[in-house]
Amino acid sequence: MNKGRVEAFSDGVLAVAITLLVLDLHLDPGKGGSLVSQLAASWPSFVAFVVSFLVIGVIWVNHHSIFRLATTVDRVLMFWNLILLMFVTAVPFTTATLAGALADGSPADIRVAAVLYGGVATGFAVAFTFVYGRITLAQVRSGSMQPVDRRRALRRFGAGILFYPLLTGVGVIYAPAMLVGIAGLSIYYLFNQTGSNEGRDPEARG
Repeated sequence: MNKGRVEAFSDGVLAVAITLLVLDLHLDPGKGGSLVSQLAASWPSFVAFVVSFLVIGVIWVNHHSIFRLATTVDRVLMFWNLILLMFVTAVPFTTATLAGALADGSPADIRVAAVLYGGVATGFAVAFTFVYGRITLAQVRSGSMQPVDRRRALRRFGAGILFYPLLTGVGVIYAPAMLVGIAGLSIYYLFNQTGSNEGRDPEARG
C-alpha cells in the first residue's frame, strides 16, 4: 500500500480526536456565578484539555516524521498503526473522565480515572514504538540504518513505554502531578526523537 493513504487516514483520525477534546469544555454565562468563578472551578477540564491537546499534537508531528522514514507499508505496520489510532481516539474519553473526577469525584474515582488516562497513554506509547520499530527494521534490512543505530533510536523513542506507567502510578497518588509529568514527557517528544532528517525529503533523492 502507498504510505500516503496510511498517512491521510491517520491524519483524519488524529484531527477528529484532537477536535473532540474541546467538546468537554463548558461555561454557562449568567448561570452558577461569574465566568471567572466558573473558570476557576473548571480548572481540571482546561488543564486536562491543554495536556491532551499537546499529547495528540506531538503524536501527529512524530507520526509524520516516522513515516518520512518508511519505504514500504506492509500489513503488520498497518495493524500497529491502527492500534495506535485506537488508543489515540480514546484520549478524549479519558481526558473528560479524569477532568470530571478531579472536579467532582471521590478519591477512589480519581484513582480509577488516572489509571484509565495513564493506561491509554501507555497503550499508544507501546503501539507507536512498534510502528517505529517496524519502519526502522525495514531500514536495517535495506542497509540504510545500522542495527546499533536502530537500537539506540528505539531506546530514545520508546522512553514512553517506561515513563507513562510510572506516571500512572504517580497519578494514583496525585493526579495533577501525573498531568504535569505527561506534559513534560510530551515536551521531550517535541524534539525530534525519530532520527529522521526533517530538512530533507528522503523520497527526493537522485
